[in-house]
Amino acid sequence: MAEDAVLIGKRLPAAVYDLALRLGVRPGTSRTTVKLKQTGRMKQKLEATSWMSFTATQTISTSECAFDWRARFGPFGMISARDALKGGQGQLDIMALGVIPLARAEHSSALMRGELMRYLAELAWAPDAILLNSALRWREDGPDRLAVSAGMGETAVEVTLSLDGDGRIAGAFAPDRPRSATAPILTTPWRGRFSDYRRHGNMWLPFAGEVAWEIDGKEIVYWQGRIDRWEAFDDSA
Repeated sequence: MAEDAVLIGKRLPAAVYDLALRLGVRPGTSRTTVKLKQTGRMKQKLEATSWMSFTATQTISTSECAFDWRARFGPFGMISARDALKGGQGQLDIMALGVIPLARAEHSSALMRGELMRYLAELAWAPDAILLNSALRWREDGPDRLAVSAGMGETAVEVTLSLDGDGRIAGAFAPDRPRSATAPILTTPWRGRFSDYRRHGNMWLPFAGEVAWEIDGKEIVYWQGRIDRWEAFDDSA
């Protein structure tokens, strides 16, 4: 374990390794999966003035770029959504009553880029991945910013993480997230914010977050959520 920690420390920039330690990550950890429950609200369309409430569960891998978000909306959870990145493929499906497809995104490099950006932006909820996921590439981008990238070729992406006064992840930004998985792709500035940091076991985690697009110089928040339950474990055994 100690040797692994030394190797990881050499692989990562010092500022990245220090961030992991501040968030409570223990070098040598074997926790490969995060599971969380969320409640929140989101807009069906960006121009909408109304919001839809949701409940969701999500798993996030700390050893590879993968996650699986499953949410239910509307009365009795009649509308379900699955947003996922697994096996190097993105997935976005919306169903009614669990069996009637309402929307499905076709596999594309745009979908993959969007899902990779989501994974990188949500590292605040899976901080063990900072040390464990060797697919992540890091660089320092100023005194309070770290840039993290993943993917190759046409699916390569980068997200900039901003740090708050306590050195924790306060926000994530990408200037070119695809707003659509099909043409027109509409790459658009996209950001997330984290707040309500709490000590959870040995970890510092943000229990609230929101996500927005920046369109024509105007920020449009379209997702807001809170963490109701968080756990991490090793499911590789």
